[in-house]
Amino acid sequence: RFMKPRTFFAAIVVIALLGGANVIFAGSSLAQEAGLFIKDIEDLPLMPGLVEELGSGTAFDTAQGRIVEAYATGPVSEGGVMAFYEKTLPQLGWRPLGQGTFRRENEILMVEFPGGPGAAPPLTVGFRLMPAAH
Repeated sequence: RFMKPRTFFAAIVVIALLGGANVIFAGSSLAQEAGLFIKDIEDLPLMPGLVEELGSGTAFDTAQGRIVEAYATGPVSEGGVMAFYEKTLPQLGWRPLGQGTFRRENEILMVEFPGGPGAAPPLTVGFRLMPAAH
């Protein structure tokens, strides 16, 4: 029996953050406590260097699916953020549709930069999850 992608990813991220230490944590609760995933998009990893702005987004369910907006900030670059998510999200089942837009099953995820190009640090990254149009 295999680990769920989120649990597996959490274990890998924790090991990487500990510098490759020979420590494996069972489950993802430690990773969640450490803030490694977006709170309202529980299987969306938070790029190292970013801190989620709790209370700044919205989350609710509709008849068509969930709608979530979340924000994180940190001393990162747009290029670094996009490289992280373009590499990480396909491993979690997200298919790239275009610059910063991904689809998995019936959901669309957009990774955006509300401050616009060249915004002064720290960079704000927006995550929007919405039902895909059928």
